[in-house]
Amino acid sequence: MTSSGTNSTDPADPSSPADPRDPAGPRGGGDGGRTALESVSAAWELLLPAAAAPVRGRGRALQSALREAVRSGRLVPGTRLPSSRELAADLGVSRGLVTEAYEQLTAESYLRSGRGAGTWVSGSARAAAGNARDLAPRARDTVVDFRPGTPDLSLFPRSAWAAAHRSVLGRLPHSALGYPDPRGLPELRTALAALLTRRRGVVAAPERLLVVSGVAQATTLLGFVLHGRGTRTVGVEDPGSPEHAALFASAGLGTARLPLDDEGLAVAPLVRSGVRALVTTPAHQFPTGIAYSAARRSRLLDWARQTDGVIMEDDYDGDFRYDRAPVGALQGLDPEHVAYTGSVSKSLAPGLRLGWLIAPASMTDELVARKRTMDLGNPAVDQAVLAEFITGGGYDRQLRRCQRAYRERRDVLASALSEHFPGTEVSGIAAGLHIIARLPARYGPEAAFTARAAASGIALRLLSDCGTARPRDRCVRLVLGYAHLAPAEIVRGVRRLAEAGRGSA
Repeated sequence: MTSSGTNSTDPADPSSPADPRDPAGPRGGGDGGRTALESVSAAWELLLPAAAAPVRGRGRALQSALREAVRSGRLVPGTRLPSSRELAADLGVSRGLVTEAYEQLTAESYLRSGRGAGTWVSGSARAAAGNARDLAPRARDTVVDFRPGTPDLSLFPRSAWAAAHRSVLGRLPHSALGYPDPRGLPELRTALAALLTRRRGVVAAPERLLVVSGVAQATTLLGFVLHGRGTRTVGVEDPGSPEHAALFASAGLGTARLPLDDEGLAVAPLVRSGVRALVTTPAHQFPTGIAYSAARRSRLLDWARQTDGVIMEDDYDGDFRYDRAPVGALQGLDPEHVAYTGSVSKSLAPGLRLGWLIAPASMTDELVARKRTMDLGNPAVDQAVLAEFITGGGYDRQLRRCQRAYRERRDVLASALSEHFPGTEVSGIAAGLHIIARLPARYGPEAAFTARAAASGIALRLLSDCGTARPRDRCVRLVLGYAHLAPAEIVRGVRRLAEAGRGSA
């Protein structure tokens, strides 16, 4: 840059005395000793493209580039900037553009200035922490991840989804891009109602169906409505999904853990608990894998009618049963006491954030009102694409494809456990995306086994992590997810797990 004249009277002249209030002085602070000149020289390179911008947008481009130089840390807090005259000469722009940029960023607190003290990068400005980090809950430093809950994302039907997307954008009216009905697009609610009636046996009038951002949002919506009605505690299965308690807590509700037996949730402890709202996974209980017996389903509905209670049915993987047709939804037996919810997270991909909630008629208006204040509805284009995908037969084809793949992987996992962990008991019906494996006592205790597995790069979920009950024996009980793993990965993972477990066997 050009040097500044020592007699400049410009308030932004870098030769002006250092501001005595600035502890960093003319060399800036917090940058490991880098001088102000070095900082400004580095930032100057960022300003050159702005100076070459079209005349009409040059001022905004200069402000944006200077703002980014501060945000990125190229201009650190405490750095004195050149005078407006000097910077304008270096960039080949008018002094007025630089003066206006300095004034704008001073108003925004990126810069500060004082009469006779020059212009400085403000201490209020903080450099950005680099690029955005991916904080999604993924396994790190893991060779094989057997934790449950994730489908095979490589099975996502990209070509068919893209075709549906093109079709939708070609015919979607402009009006559909406005704020949507918070219940969901009519065409998607109609398509989902027909699909769920046909595949899961639910009573699904489109006007009572809400499109939601997955089961998590459905749970939270129900929690808010229940709280507004005076409910303070919801019953949850023990063992059960660890997520339910946290989701209800966000709505101000506590949870009461209720034990299971071989037929499902035990009724006597439910009655003693005094709760009037309950969450269940009756088609394929998570994590035990059992299907509620017909008698137990009937008794739970009797409880709901007698107490005027509400059962939330989380049908998280109800479409995946490999030995026979899936058990129909509990909601189909009493739609006025059962709120039914599910999503495409296991059948398509959790990243789509699309699901559904069918609630008793008495709750529908309150749920719609809460949905409106929560997010004004789900993205219209995504809803229209899913509706197209369902009505065009793509969703049924996707389910058949996934069922074939997951059935094979379940069989591979059971076979690998039999070979490498002789004596292992696999429990739960042939359904869903996980199994329960009870390893022989010689592999226990659980803490030592999981520590050795982690050291070998194997991520596991213990059955005891999902509830309050603790085994009285030394047997290791694992909840093993398999849907997201290729058959070869499953075999390799079980073999590696067996090698890690030999230290105690």
